[in-house]
Amino acid sequence: MRRVRIERVNRAARGRVSDAIDLSASAGVSAPRMVAISEGWFWMGSDAGQENERPVHRVWVDAFELAECQVTNGEYARFLAATKHRAPLYWEDANFSHPEQPLVAPSWFDAVAYCEWLSAASGLRYRLPTEAEWERAARGGVEQKQFPWGDEAPGHLANYSARWKNGPEPVGRAERNAYGLCDMGANVHEWCADWFSAEYYGGSPERNPQGPAQGLRRSSRGGSWRHQIKVSRCAARASIPPEFQYADYGLRIARDVQK
Repeated sequence: MRRVRIERVNRAARGRVSDAIDLSASAGVSAPRMVAISEGWFWMGSDAGQENERPVHRVWVDAFELAECQVTNGEYARFLAATKHRAPLYWEDANFSHPEQPLVAPSWFDAVAYCEWLSAASGLRYRLPTEAEWERAARGGVEQKQFPWGDEAPGHLANYSARWKNGPEPVGRAERNAYGLCDMGANVHEWCADWFSAEYYGGSPERNPQGPAQGLRRSSRGGSWRHQIKVSRCAARASIPPEFQYADYGLRIARDVQK
């Protein structure tokens, strides 16, 4: 029954996204547009946020690449068609099914499976970003500002009160930070690679922190379309168990720099 359901969902998905992408076996893989994030030091965390964002500490992050936008339904549909992986919750919900909307409700395991498939298909190593990589990228090279654009509250954004009513917006149409990354802190929470610990910053390595060795919850970053405050601060941390599938969780992928 489960296979039948997945195939039915995949057929429905192909119908919805057919105008945007070619899901035929010969279509190949369309590489996402990646943004280069240079190596360097930055100050991670915030003294003005939650306790788990403290202490502010200096961190070095090696150069990497981060996707310009969150993974979309159109991109994820290629993965489903190629692998017959289970479709996420809400895949057929009209509020979340536009091909240019960010994918919602993948579990952490689904997100990792997508990265592994894209890596195998492209020959490049895609993965989830670490918390440190995500925060460095979100800050856009500017130290200790509250949001990707600065310290102004989200209410100053154009049409803020009318946005994100029933689901996330199509990616790439709104705010960009100084690195040119779209929707950082907005639309959906983005899975990170790390296990989560509220006390991790107290003993975090100075270089390329990877999170705790084990845990019960996986870290995530970014804001949510269904929260009262729609855009998160750069330092804000969140986490849920890796098997959970929520309608305001998605992913943005990272890639190792080719040497």
